[in-house]
Amino acid sequence: MRRYKDTPLPADVIETLLQKISEVNAEGGLHIQLVTDEPKAFKSILNYGTFSGVTNYFVVAGQKADDLDERAGYYGEQLVLLAQQLGLNTCWAGLTYQKVAGTYALNEGEKIVCYIALGYGETQGTERKHKSIREISNASDLTPKWFNKGVEAAQLAPTAVNQQKFYIEYVGIKEGNKHKVSAKSTFSMMGYTQLDLGIVKLHFEIGAGVENFEWITNN
Repeated sequence: MRRYKDTPLPADVIETLLQKISEVNAEGGLHIQLVTDEPKAFKSILNYGTFSGVTNYFVVAGQKADDLDERAGYYGEQLVLLAQQLGLNTCWAGLTYQKVAGTYALNEGEKIVCYIALGYGETQGTERKHKSIREISNASDLTPKWFNKGVEAAQLAPTAVNQQKFYIEYVGIKEGNKHKVSAKSTFSMMGYTQLDLGIVKLHFEIGAGVENFEWITNN
């Protein structure tokens, strides 16, 4: 959702979001911050997708590391899903924002990965086109039902300009009697594939609803 109403976030909603931010920052080693009532960040001339009315957003940041983007996607999407449950709307933004001095803090060695617009949308959005299950996975009648459900959830995950540049593969049961699942990003001129991969893996885990598997990530 890129167009938002001029409706402030209620205090209880802000408190719930801040509690979740504290949780995901601790678990994911991130420095995500919530900014409210600030209208400048999304008034950039680079406004791809015509953002309007954005006055609330998450600043997704963390220590520079090879896996920072993937963690940002995985834990940032937890905030996105919570926001939706709270009746809000969101939109991931990789380029279409400007940094406003005094609205965030970075520690030494940290960088901003992206922003996530937040608020009450003018509408509930429109359905996106999706790649087929076969295009994004090896799910079939021969793979476990939980795996297939996980892929269906991953199919609905937001990705950069809806490219869905990822592939999920059921590998089988190996050492430790755990199912192995491979998740990899595929090439994209737009970038953000590692951020997308984190989002997709969260959706898969929620859809699969099982813990007896391990990720094999080949990027």
